Amino acid sequence: MKHIETQSEWEARMGREVLSYIRDEIYLELPYFETALRALEPVGNEKLLAFATEGIHLYYPPARYLKVFQENEQFLERAYLHSVLHCLYAHLWTGKTKEPKVWSIACDIAVEYLIDQMDKRCTKRLLSWNRQQMYEEIRAKKAVSASMIYELIKERPKEQLQQLAREFYTDDHGLWGMRDTKAQGPSPSGNNEAEKKWQKIARQVQFQKEKSEKETDQAAGLAKAQIQAENRRRSYRDFLKKFAVYHEQLHSNQDEFDLNYYTFGLSTYGNLPLVEPLETMEERRIQEFVVVVDTSYSTSGTLVRNFLKETLSILLEGNAFFTTAKVHLLQCDDEIREDLEIMSVKQAKQILSDFEIKGGGNTDFRPAFTYVDELIAKGKIAKLGGMLYFTDGNGIYPKVKPKYKCAFIYLNDYEKEQVPPWAMRLKLGKEDLYEYYAGEGRN
Repeated sequence: MKHIETQSEWEARMGREVLSYIRDEIYLELPYFETALRALEPVGNEKLLAFATEGIHLYYPPARYLKVFQENEQFLERAYLHSVLHCLYAHLWTGKTKEPKVWSIACDIAVEYLIDQMDKRCTKRLLSWNRQQMYEEIRAKKAVSASMIYELIKERPKEQLQQLAREFYTDDHGLWGMRDTKAQGPSPSGNNEAEKKWQKIARQVQFQKEKSEKETDQAAGLAKAQIQAENRRRSYRDFLKKFAVYHEQLHSNQDEFDLNYYTFGLSTYGNLPLVEPLETMEERRIQEFVVVVDTSYSTSGTLVRNFLKETLSILLEGNAFFTTAKVHLLQCDDEIREDLEIMSVKQAKQILSDFEIKGGGNTDFRPAFTYVDELIAKGKIAKLGGMLYFTDGNGIYPKVKPKYKCAFIYLNDYEKEQVPPWAMRLKLGKEDLYEYYAGEGRN
């Protein structure tokens, strides 16, 4: 009989999907944190009230966080980054000689101060009066590290420390070091390994950050426009990675194949290996995808064609498709004008050469979402990786958040206050699309 998913199993599965989503949201704005963001293995635990980690796993309460996600997605993004930063700055292992409760508060303040200074959409929040006062003290004393903040607050009265703890509390520190294992997870006996792993990750993050800053500084002189355009193209490529989904590919997974056990079995028992190579492995590939182009009267035909060339070239390069991939390419102004299904590389190249703009009416984003919902309901789309909507931004947005990821790609400036909070967004200048395919003429 087919297994019927229980409530707890559904919550566990959805919890993992939510964590994957918020991790990708953070990566979009902080790409040099990619290694750190993927370093902790999620483990559901309903006994918890918040995230907890020993540096190897990220424990979380699935049912509770599913509700939080529906009400305040941004809180989870901050909380996820908060726990990752504790690991990145070795807070779990470096406070053994300090008073545990005060050290815990100091670490939370240090991490929250850093996140608030980032001023990113995924982490932005209103600052309370108490938080602002603490930050002013930090800036005045230049106490930017957890150790320096510890010295700043360690002599304060118990009431003030409790107030700071309430203000900056975000995650559970019960698994830090060997201090307290509680009941929410395994004993943190592998902390030496975890600390070494995070030392390596910290070096990688620092290198990627410095590399990103160096590339930005080099965008000067006569080459400035070209370098910036290429950087934007690289950012756009990274943006599309967010829509990739895990899927099993039928080939050996050498990363999980232990050759020692394999050969030991052959030598000891004859033709009987102890471990066979795994036949499948998970890879990030695009499986099902929707690309919508706004073909209203205000959108240039050349820009639409160049956007498609850029997008499809990124999707196709490096064998990005699954063998059974499907991409719906929709043309829409105030109604669906065309739906082209791309099932192969050859078909995609044909579309690039023969594509014609259809439309010219007003811009209304809602028909595309309604159409995609119908395709999902009919089973024509089984597992949608996301929707990418290319537009000038002047249109009617849906009021209800879709069940799939959606990103709007805008030309130059757009009315930000009109964009729904659930929509991801990226701005490409007209000059970028012209530069990608210079020499074809402009409309």
